[in-house]
Amino acid sequence: MTASTASRPAAPRTLSADEVQSLRRRPAGFGRWFADTGWRHLVGVLAGIFCVFPLLYVLSSSLNPSGTLLSANGLFTVVDFGNYVDLLFNRPQQPYIAWFANTLLIGLISAAGTVFLGALAAYAFSRMRFTGRRIGLLTLLLVQMFPQLLAVVAIFLLLNAIGDIFPVLGLDSQIGLILVYLGGALGVNTYLMYGFFNTVPASIDEAAKIDGAGHARIFFTIILRLVAPILAVVGLLSFVATTSEFVIASVVLADPTKQTLAVGLYRFVSEETSRNWGLFAAGAVMAAVPVMALFLYLQKYIISGLTAGAVK
Repeated sequence: MTASTASRPAAPRTLSADEVQSLRRRPAGFGRWFADTGWRHLVGVLAGIFCVFPLLYVLSSSLNPSGTLLSANGLFTVVDFGNYVDLLFNRPQQPYIAWFANTLLIGLISAAGTVFLGALAAYAFSRMRFTGRRIGLLTLLLVQMFPQLLAVVAIFLLLNAIGDIFPVLGLDSQIGLILVYLGGALGVNTYLMYGFFNTVPASIDEAAKIDGAGHARIFFTIILRLVAPILAVVGLLSFVATTSEFVIASVVLADPTKQTLAVGLYRFVSEETSRNWGLFAAGAVMAAVPVMALFLYLQKYIISGLTAGAVK
């Protein structure tokens, strides 16, 4: 053996596949796990507690017959369904069932109308080229920078003037309220749908046109099926916004039998000497059921609809 060969360092040994797997299965220390992923679990647990606690507090208050929030500090110390029974059957002057039906009717019609009109406008902006197209998109975006709340006085005067000619569309009319909701939600939803419509390849339209299909047939038979996720997202957002809206509904609707849940439930806590937070909490819990059911039903469309429309 020469001197050069003796001084040469030995080559490192290559680990076998079994040794690599054993190293991967070797448990890491708690500190390393917490630094890598454990802190995320901690943040998730804290966020979950932060979100769930108000819901549990409202549910506990709805089951407390005292009618106050202060006595509900101990969660579920008293479980009594008297508030629900009283709210549904013992208060004819405060018709909760009528409010619930009005809210569902207005919310569903507004959501369906918003989806349909927004899809028509988004298809036109996405597939057609016409003068003023870009200016129209920018106008829709700029108009949404001003909240609808700023137009409450104008909406009141407008509906008051329309009611003199067409009473069915004026003040204290659910149809008039629906039209106000449709006009307020059309801009932002059109812009959101426009981004999703652009993700659908235009070659599909061209192939359908070669077969003799027009814009109406392409829209109703092809495009609507491909953009179902964004339709579900817009419908859900519109339904949630409509059912929880208070200011415009309180201005437009005056008849107690025509009011929505947001306006009707305000009566239980608006008067200084007759506040009943138990009934208010019970009504809020039942009002959340349709929104939660619709959210669970459309959940499979929500993530894909929001992400695909946002990145275009």
